[in-house]
Amino acid sequence: MRAILVFAALLIATGVAPAAEINAFISTAIKSATDELLPTFERVSGHSIRASYAPSGALVPRFNRGEPVDVFLTDAPALDELIKQGKIAGARIDLARTGIGIAVRKGAPKPDVSTPEALKHALLAAKSVGHASPAGGSITAGPVMRMFEKFGIAAEVAAKAKLSMGGPNSRVSVLVSSGEAEIGLQQASELYSNPDVEVIGMLPPEFQQTTIYAASVTTNAKQPEPAKALIQHLATPTAITIYKAKGLL
Repeated sequence: MRAILVFAALLIATGVAPAAEINAFISTAIKSATDELLPTFERVSGHSIRASYAPSGALVPRFNRGEPVDVFLTDAPALDELIKQGKIAGARIDLARTGIGIAVRKGAPKPDVSTPEALKHALLAAKSVGHASPAGGSITAGPVMRMFEKFGIAAEVAAKAKLSMGGPNSRVSVLVSSGEAEIGLQQASELYSNPDVEVIGMLPPEFQQTTIYAASVTTNAKQPEPAKALIQHLATPTAITIYKAKGLL
């Protein structure tokens, strides 16, 4: 509550105009956190947020095609590239990070995934394996598929793979919770957001990819000041606590 009052005072002090509509592009990986954070910002600030969720590989092309975006919340490498292109105003603000986790349906047997060899055995033993499709724009598809290749089981996994195309309606966690995939590999923050799956481990360090998620205001933002205020809200100590609770480090 104290953080909300401080944030409200900040809005008044900076003279941010009320009743703006903020267009936000947000990576699906942090949706579980922003689902809690955005309504609070709307209630305190008086602004409304029009949020579009998808993997960064799907959001960036839409942005480049000219869809209106005031604030972009996605992985740091994607924002860095947009900064190089002059499409981001100022620096990125780092918010949270997450790695790739391993999950099964809640209540299902938990295979040993504590070592690379144990994980390889679990993947071979599983009747189906869920992971993100490269075609969906997910940044986890590459590391996961390279791991299959290093294990020498790429063909075996491909024959039983269940692919997620990204976005709120096509997630690895849903493939697992529905029973379509016996085991799933995806960013831990997405997996933790689904109460019907259980995270049983993380990818081995040699295959792990830790992703930093950050926010920036775009150079063509129609609501730059409200967008800056939103980013400030997403960087408060209260927000950091929520990130940690959602599997974001």
